[in-house]
Amino acid sequence: MNNKSFRYLWTGQALANCGDLFYVVGLMAIVHEITGSAMYMAMIPFVTTLARFISGGFAPVLMDKYALKLLLLISQWGKTTALLLLVMTRYALGNQEMTVYVILGMVFLISFLDGWAAPASHAMLPRLVPRDELTRANSFVAVVDQIIQLGGWAAGGMLVAMVGGGQVIWLTVVLAAAAAVLMNRMEDPLVSGDSSERRDRPPYWSSMREGWVLIWKQPALRTIHVIYVLESIAGVVWIAAILYVYVSEVLHKVEAWWGYINASFFLGLMAGGWCGMKGSRWIDRHIGSLTVYSSFGISLMTLGFGMTSMPWLALMFSAGFGLFDQLKAVSLQTMLQRSVSLQLMPKVYAAQSSLISLVFGASTLLFGYVTDRFGVRATFMAAAGILFLSGCYAFGARSRWPSGKNAPDKAQ
Repeated sequence: MNNKSFRYLWTGQALANCGDLFYVVGLMAIVHEITGSAMYMAMIPFVTTLARFISGGFAPVLMDKYALKLLLLISQWGKTTALLLLVMTRYALGNQEMTVYVILGMVFLISFLDGWAAPASHAMLPRLVPRDELTRANSFVAVVDQIIQLGGWAAGGMLVAMVGGGQVIWLTVVLAAAAAVLMNRMEDPLVSGDSSERRDRPPYWSSMREGWVLIWKQPALRTIHVIYVLESIAGVVWIAAILYVYVSEVLHKVEAWWGYINASFFLGLMAGGWCGMKGSRWIDRHIGSLTVYSSFGISLMTLGFGMTSMPWLALMFSAGFGLFDQLKAVSLQTMLQRSVSLQLMPKVYAAQSSLISLVFGASTLLFGYVTDRFGVRATFMAAAGILFLSGCYAFGARSRWPSGKNAPDKAQ
C-alpha cells in the first residue's frame, strides 16, 4: 500500500468521486430551477444507469485495444471536457427547456465514459498492491469512498445554497481535471512504457462476452456474482423513494430523518471498512465464513429496520446494515480479485457493472410496485428474505471460495 501508483490511484479516484457527487447535486439544482419538475430530476439517475449499462457492454472491446491507464485518462479528460461544455451551454442558453435536454445529453456522455472507467479502476488496484495486502487496500479505498459519501452530500448541498448549481459544476470541472493529472502519474506494472498490453485480440463479439463467459464457467466467480445479484435486488429498498415512504408511514417523522438514516448507514460502512483495515489478516484467514455471517447479518438488520417503529432503533439497524454490508463487500471484492487473472479482471468487472446496473434498474420498478401494493413493511420483509437466501447460498457454496492468498497470475 506504500506504492506511489496506488496513492495516485486512490487519491485521483477520491477527487473524481467527490466531483461526481457535486456534479449530481449541482445538476439537480439546475434542473429544478429550470423546470421545477420531479420527473425531469428523476431522469438524471435513469439516464446515468442506461448509459453505464450500454458502456459496460462495449468496455471489453476497448480493454482489449487500450491499456487500463489510458482508458482511465480518456474517461477523466472526456468528463472534464463534457462538464466544461455543460457549464458553457448553461450560460449560453439560460433557463430554457432546451437546456434540460442538453443537460441530459451531457449526463449520458459523462456516464458512458464512467461505464468503462469504474471497471478499469477496480481492475487496476490488484496490479498496484501485493496479493497479501488486497483486503487491507480494498478496505482503505472503501473507507475513503464512504467518507466522501458521508460528507459530500451535505457539503454539496451547502455549496449549491451558497453559490448556485452552475458554480458547483465549475468546481466539478476542476476536480475532474485534478483527478486526471494524478492518474496520469500512475505506472501500470503490466504495461511497458506507454505501450498497450500485448495479447491476441479476439473478435469484438468474443471480447464483449468474455467476461460473462468467465463468470458463468468459473465456480468461484459464478458464486460471487449470484450473491451480488441477490443483494442488488434487495438493496433497492434503500433508495430514496422507498426510504421517504418508510420515514413517513412507519417512523412518522419529517423528511430530515431520511438524512439521519443515510448518515448512520454511511457511518456503519466506515466502521466496516475500518474493521477491514485493522483485521485484514484475520479476514484473510476466515474470508469465506465472514461472507456467510455478514450475509445473514445484513438480512437480520434489514428485517429489524423494516419492523421497528422506533426511530433511534432504526438508526442502529441502519448502521448495523452498513457495517455488515461493508465487510461482505470487502470479502467478495478480495475473493473476486483472487479468482481471476490480472489480464482478464477488467472484463469481469465490465460484465459485473452491466449486470448490476440491469438488475438494479429492473428491481427498482419491482420494489416500487410492491411498496405501492402491499406497503413499505412488506418491501423490507421481502428484501430480508432475499438476503437470507443469499446467506444460505453463500453457506452452501463456501467450498468454492478461493483459498488463502492464491490467485491466477496469467491469462486463463
